[in-house]
Amino acid sequence: MRPLILILILSGLASAALAIEPAELDNRIRTLTDKFEAFQHRPDNGIPTETLRKAQGLILLDSTKGGFVFAYQGGAGVALVKDAMKKWSPAAFLKANQASLGFQAGGEQNFYIILLMTTNSTWRLIEPKIEFGAGVTGTAGDTSEGVETKTPAEQQILIYKDRVGLYGGAVIKGGGISTDGEANRVYYGQDVTIKDILFDHKVQPSAATRDLTGKIDSYAHSPDRK
Repeated sequence: MRPLILILILSGLASAALAIEPAELDNRIRTLTDKFEAFQHRPDNGIPTETLRKAQGLILLDSTKGGFVFAYQGGAGVALVKDAMKKWSPAAFLKANQASLGFQAGGEQNFYIILLMTTNSTWRLIEPKIEFGAGVTGTAGDTSEGVETKTPAEQQILIYKDRVGLYGGAVIKGGGISTDGEANRVYYGQDVTIKDILFDHKVQPSAATRDLTGKIDSYAHSPDRK
């Protein structure tokens, strides 16, 4: 029964964490921006300029996993898509929740950059649970180098990961990535869906989002990375 009690406690803490302020969400975007920049500054593992330029959508996701016997993994991120004029949308907030039971020990932090390379793939973002299966290119081990069996133009989704820490064990997992509706409501001051934010132009990009998209565009047109 103890694992169940822990799950209930953590669920309550997660609910309490939803009492957030717009300033905290601005800081979340700025933190993800800093991590994206740090990732791109890695000379061997950053995303190639052409690949980043061709992306039609992008997810930045920060997650932490840790525990002994019982573990809880949580994460937060943002999604962005381009419109027909190649302009980036406002940021839509995402969350990731995953519980695990089994033999496990350790701690790990992961930062993911998920590139949606086609317009069709960006529409996966409006699904209740965002899952990536067929058409996905992953990463090589613990580095951020994409394992590309096709050219980026032929891939629907590319996932880059920068991992810090060590985590191992046999586990049973459940959860996924989904829209953080409360964060979006607080940030934009109204009830909006992820479709409203990303595709229907119901809200305007914040200053923090414009800073993020400016950095993305800067790296997407940099002549230095191939």
